[in-house]
Amino acid sequence: MANGEMSSITALIAVAAVAVALSAPGAALGQSATNSDPTDAGKAVFKRANCFGCHKWHGNGGGGYGGDALSLRKTELTREQITEAVACGRPGTGMPFFTRGAYDTVNCYGMNRQQVGGQMPPEANTFLRPTDIDVVASYVIAHIKGRGEPNYAECVSFFGDTSRVCDIYKTPAEPNANSAGAGKAQ
Repeated sequence: MANGEMSSITALIAVAAVAVALSAPGAALGQSATNSDPTDAGKAVFKRANCFGCHKWHGNGGGGYGGDALSLRKTELTREQITEAVACGRPGTGMPFFTRGAYDTVNCYGMNRQQVGGQMPPEANTFLRPTDIDVVASYVIAHIKGRGEPNYAECVSFFGDTSRVCDIYKTPAEPNANSAGAGKAQ
C-alpha cells in the first residue's frame, strides 16, 4: 500500500472516530463520561426539543404553544409510556410526535395514520433519535416526575446560576446578625 493511500485511510478512520464520539448523547455539549449526572444529556434534549415551551422548565405544564400541557410532575405515566408519548405524541392533543415516520412507517399506540384519522397529533419542529427520546424520558423520571413545587435549586440546575429567571424562587434571606446593630450609635 502506498503512503498516500495509507494516510487517506488513516484520515478516514480519524474522521469516523470523531463522528462516533460526537454521536454519543451529550458529546456535542462537551460532557465527559465522568459526569456526575448521567441525565444531563436528557436535560439538553428537553431544552433542544423545546419540551419546556409547553411543559415549562419545571414540568408543571400549563398553557404553551400546543395548548394546555400536562404536568410531568404529577404524571402517573411509566417510563415506557413517557417514551411512547414523546415518540408518538398524544392523539387528539397538541402534544407533537418527535419520531420521523410516526404513524406512517412506525405504528404508534398500535395505530397507523389512517386509523388515528382526525386525532393525528402535530409533527414536532425537530425529530429526535431513539437515544434522544430515551435520555429525555430518563431526565423526566429522575428530575421532574413526582416532585413537589419547583424550587430555586431546581431552577438553577436547569438555567445555571447566572439567570435571573430563578430569582422568584429565592427564599428571603435571614437578617444578618452583623447588620442588626448597624444603625445603632456606639
